[in-house]
Amino acid sequence: MGTGIMNSPSVSFLTPRESTLRKSRVRVSGAVLFDFSKRSFRLSFPSRRRGPLSTTGVAYFSRPDDGRNAWEEGRIGEVKRITKETNVHVKLNLDGSGIADCSTGISFLDHMLDQLASHGIFDLYVRASGDIHIDDHHTNEDVALAIGTALLQTLGDRKGIFRFGHFVAPLDEAAVEVILDLSGRPHLNCNLHIPAERVGTYDTQLVEHFFQSLVNTSGMTLHIQQRAGKNSHHIIEATFKAFARALRQAVEYDIRRRGTVPSSKGVLSRS
Repeated sequence: MGTGIMNSPSVSFLTPRESTLRKSRVRVSGAVLFDFSKRSFRLSFPSRRRGPLSTTGVAYFSRPDDGRNAWEEGRIGEVKRITKETNVHVKLNLDGSGIADCSTGISFLDHMLDQLASHGIFDLYVRASGDIHIDDHHTNEDVALAIGTALLQTLGDRKGIFRFGHFVAPLDEAAVEVILDLSGRPHLNCNLHIPAERVGTYDTQLVEHFFQSLVNTSGMTLHIQQRAGKNSHHIIEATFKAFARALRQAVEYDIRRRGTVPSSKGVLSRS
């Protein structure tokens, strides 16, 4: 990925070969320095008395549209899970641009996975076939297991990330709060009150089971709390949106941490 320097509304892009910005600490006075590999920025302003003053933060923006393949760069995980009940293929790019290409045979689940990609700004590819002539349970479960495993791959040793995420998403009368910790310890506390048994053909009991499966393979602590809502579709969609935004916060790089593990123990293990 390239690096951009913005001194005005325009941004110029430099490839790694054309720039040493990634390999050295560069102070750009009165400018904004973007690192597209970490989606971060640094603001630097000159001061006559004490020298340059710098402010750091995280910028949420898409990678430059220069024709590169979305699956060639970034933190990418890929999982193929084949059982007697399902055949699932998942690819996840945490540093994507919100592209969803999901086909599970369960239309409502596809719609929710689109929310995950769009609001998390992840690239998500899912292909699944399963025994949906029986019901959606196995396909729903195995898709979530595969996404959780792909997330585990992308996180690696979890160095430099924020680790924690928190977001409340409203959707009309519904509001759902999600708090998560990429701790390596799987735990789910789900408090949803979905009035309808089905949305379309989708069994609403499968919402909690989806997140339990994802938590189990990713090593995530996840709390889901419904704050308001009467419409079942709105409640579920608000849940996926809030989860996507909270996960987006947690996986972003904290440049103040300088690549260290976000734990006083110095390690975030899966167990």
